[in-house]
Amino acid sequence: MELLPLVTVLLLAHAVAYLAWTAAARRRRSRCYLLDYVCHKPCDGRKISTETAGDVIQRNKRLGLPDYRFLLRVIVRSGIGEDTYSPLSILDGREDSPTLRDALDEMDAFLDASVAELFAKTGVHPLDVDVLVFNVSMLSPAPSLASRIVRRYGLREDVAAYNLTGMGCSAGLIALDLARNALRSRRGASLALVVSSESIAPNWYSGTDKSMMLANCLFRSGGAAVMLTNDPARRRRAKMELGCLVRAHIGANDDAHACATQREDDEGRVGISLSKSLPKAAVRAFAVNLRRLAPRVLPVSELARFAARLLWRRLLSSSSTSPSPGKKVIAGGEGAPKIDFKKGVEHFCLHPGGTAVIEAVKKSLGLDDDDVEPARMTLHRWGNTSASSLWYVLSYMEAKGRLNVGDRVLMVTFGSGFKCNSCVWEVTGDMADKGAWEDCIDRYPPESLVNPYMDKFGWINDVEGDTLML
Repeated sequence: MELLPLVTVLLLAHAVAYLAWTAAARRRRSRCYLLDYVCHKPCDGRKISTETAGDVIQRNKRLGLPDYRFLLRVIVRSGIGEDTYSPLSILDGREDSPTLRDALDEMDAFLDASVAELFAKTGVHPLDVDVLVFNVSMLSPAPSLASRIVRRYGLREDVAAYNLTGMGCSAGLIALDLARNALRSRRGASLALVVSSESIAPNWYSGTDKSMMLANCLFRSGGAAVMLTNDPARRRRAKMELGCLVRAHIGANDDAHACATQREDDEGRVGISLSKSLPKAAVRAFAVNLRRLAPRVLPVSELARFAARLLWRRLLSSSSTSPSPGKKVIAGGEGAPKIDFKKGVEHFCLHPGGTAVIEAVKKSLGLDDDDVEPARMTLHRWGNTSASSLWYVLSYMEAKGRLNVGDRVLMVTFGSGFKCNSCVWEVTGDMADKGAWEDCIDRYPPESLVNPYMDKFGWINDVEGDTLML
């Protein structure tokens, strides 16, 4: 009879040990490490200089002097320089009649260079890849672009391949989230390849709708390839470890859903329409995202400080004179307390969607010029490369030697739908690679970002008129 309690104790001990081992294994699988990444640098023959941009615009005979003035105002204020890149079809004057071949050639130039370089940098063989996630918003051929990578690099027959389209500039972190979850679902240590790009060649707008002409000024060719793993044995070789990842989607709101959309103009020409409600949608999505992000990254002391200041402000507000009938009170207006995200992260990797986007995030988070410098310089050097833009911003920080072990990096991106996604990385390894910035990082930041478009095309500028800026 004395053996029964002993057996019970042994069984309970075994059960506890098993549960502990299972929990530890689950935690190991939930880890997500960044082994390395590569940002695409197209050949110099694809650069868009001031003169080239002017030639492309003036080829559109549908435009009149008011349209030229509008475009000049946009490009002068855009923060984009002369070293961004374009598909060859646009440089060759075929923007009005692009082919599927043009679009695939643009993708192949990226895949042949960057994905191959990533395999070489990480030492990962294509046969070792377990998960593949490819995202490009504006191109969906059959077979898919993910299948194109499988064939080109000879990935295994059991590779879990995903292809994302129509997700906009925020797709980079959506792809990252998908890859992380796919790694979690696998039993052993696994590797995930995440590839982000955008198709510019077939999506040039040649009409006269101002809301659709903006995309031509902002978007440029680029792309990034990223290698992730959940293998703790590779942690020492990894550059960063992924912490939390938060996604917010406010597409149930009609204005937010329609603020960035592909449509036809009155003449049947297809393009991306960016409406004046976009900034408002971005602010709303950003607020929703931050409410969920803050408790995950900030210390309790900062959250308590914010809560106390917010409560005090509301008490003061309630004790003051009630507003007159019909007067609208806006919560969180001027003077409202703000959370100091610098208490939780050291670096801010912001989506360089445009000057106004960067400035809006800067104001919302209470950042200074140094915090948003990487995003501004990325916009100037590369333009808005859609879902891959964040990796160029991160590469700028790395090329400048600003990322040290233990530092935390907050990534924030926006996209059509309307979406705001964010994540926090912790630097775990050496980050001193200049990457795509190698030949120009010493020139950044310049003393002043003088825009050459005004010097060469200022004769058509008109400061009057309404301009939609992003």
